[in-house]
Amino acid sequence: MAEAKKTVTVTQIHSPIGREEWARATLIGLGLNKMHRTRTLEDTPAVRGMIRRVQHLVRVEE
Repeated sequence: MAEAKKTVTVTQIHSPIGREEWARATLIGLGLNKMHRTRTLEDTPAVRGMIRRVQHLVRVEE
């Protein structure tokens, strides 16, 4: 049987307006481009790194 993949739920809670361009690009990379939008993503080191870059703009639920 295939093992269930771990996921992480990310919700955008702050606007990228007035932030650096890399912060906006990272949010788009996570699939978040509007306030209160939520995405369930696979829990990988790459995704964790992106979340860490914009941790001040998002809420993370395991």
